[in-house]
Amino acid sequence: MAAPLVPPGTPMTPPAAPVPPPSAPGIPGGGHPAPYGHPAPGHAPYGAPGQAPYGGAPGHGVPQGPPPGQFPPQAAPYGQAPGMPHPGQAPVVPQDGGPGLGVVLEKYKEAPTGQRWTLQNSKLVRVDLGIDGQPVLARQGSMVLYQGKVDFNYKGAGLRGRLVGNATGQEMQLMRCTGQGQVFFAEDSTHIHPVELQGDALCVSADSVLAFDESLQHEVRRVEGHGIPGGALFTLQFQGTGTVVIKTHGTPVVLPVTPTTFADANAVVAWSAAAQVIVSSQVSMRRHAYPGHSGESVNLQFRGAPGNFIVVQPYEV
Repeated sequence: MAAPLVPPGTPMTPPAAPVPPPSAPGIPGGGHPAPYGHPAPGHAPYGAPGQAPYGGAPGHGVPQGPPPGQFPPQAAPYGQAPGMPHPGQAPVVPQDGGPGLGVVLEKYKEAPTGQRWTLQNSKLVRVDLGIDGQPVLARQGSMVLYQGKVDFNYKGAGLRGRLVGNATGQEMQLMRCTGQGQVFFAEDSTHIHPVELQGDALCVSADSVLAFDESLQHEVRRVEGHGIPGGALFTLQFQGTGTVVIKTHGTPVVLPVTPTTFADANAVVAWSAAAQVIVSSQVSMRRHAYPGHSGESVNLQFRGAPGNFIVVQPYEV
């Protein structure tokens, strides 16, 4: 076919470029779809992190799933604190752990042996019967623990002893401990104080005696006084070589004896036998005319040479 005639002087128009075919739907940029098993152009491979959101740094803002082979953590049931085991699930034991049972109980271990009388703590004492081989007399029912071969037998005071004890209020129900082993004594969680005597003497109330070596001699001692019921007070006097264990309600105080030392008769636990004791009565004839008193009607006054002492507890029997 012949080309159309163009008038002379008219510019020539270049031919139009060929129009590309329309792209396939869902494939950006056109072109053919990617082969099977290969990612489409412009898309990240399967499992790789996607592109960052607009204006964000790569790796941020895109929720990350658990690592391969692990399941996502489950939420705690309604009303249960997070971290607690689910019903039927074993509790989780921390791997770092705290102090073991042995460490916690270390401070309560038995005190080392080697002495006849040893305080385990302020309220428990142990006697080793294998040392010196001397039997021990203790208040009935005061044994809380023993190790070894130990025999416990009733220790009677005899007819005369029972009569004196009933009349003076200084009777003790004792048991005799013999054998080879260690015996632990305590009573009513009272404070315990072993007192070793080396030929000297100690006066102590029968209610305050827990145990003592059988080698010690003990007898009832009379404290004279006027203006008190019965006209006298009584106490036990221990003398010889050995140990007597006394008990107190609370922590006692030990005071030296001076000419002006007075103590409540119901609070005194013990005193050195060399001290002179005088019963001081605060009751006067005015009490009959004016009823009422201070409650401190009977006191003990102590006198003696330097070196004498008294033991007073913060409790009145």
